[in-house]
Amino acid sequence: MSTKAARRARDERIHDAEREAQRARRRVVTVAWAVGFTVVVGLVAAMMLTSRPESSSETRTAPDFTLTNTDGETVSLEDFQGGNVVLYFSEGAGCQSCLVQMAEIEKHPKAFAELDVTVLPIVMNSRAQITQDMAVNGVRSPFLLDDGTVSDAYGTLGKGMHEGLPGHSFVLIDEQGQQRWYGDYPSMWLSPEELLDQVKQHLDL
Repeated sequence: MSTKAARRARDERIHDAEREAQRARRRVVTVAWAVGFTVVVGLVAAMMLTSRPESSSETRTAPDFTLTNTDGETVSLEDFQGGNVVLYFSEGAGCQSCLVQMAEIEKHPKAFAELDVTVLPIVMNSRAQITQDMAVNGVRSPFLLDDGTVSDAYGTLGKGMHEGLPGHSFVLIDEQGQQRWYGDYPSMWLSPEELLDQVKQHLDL
């Protein structure tokens, strides 16, 4: 074989090797993309699954409680007998959406009053912790300060991002002191209109 022919053969081998290397790289990229896409889809599906609201219409006698609120007043559930109550459990201080939730509820006083509903927000915070966030978000309703006993009695602990704290839960109690509805919202939001709809639906209004 001449030197020129040998050189040509060598160049062809190099070219073939380069083409094979390119094909191998494309295969790796394709596999990596497919794996990445699968992981992303799995994560999105998991997020959608875990963020789905949970709801229960099981009726039971609502556990009574007595707590101090941010105004320094002692408040008991029995104080509201004869009217309807919505307990709003949340992560409280540090959870911006939790405070915005209460601020939005406060914008509909007439709608809740027409259904004879009092909304009681309950948090596992100190007064200093929650009042600071209340001021920042313009929330006026006194928050009930729980040591975890009430949150546990209503089954709200561990429903959010923190095992030892409530999630984003609502409990409807009728004028006879019966729990009529429980709703948990991992998305950290329930519009006041939807909340009012739930109240009407479960009180047959």
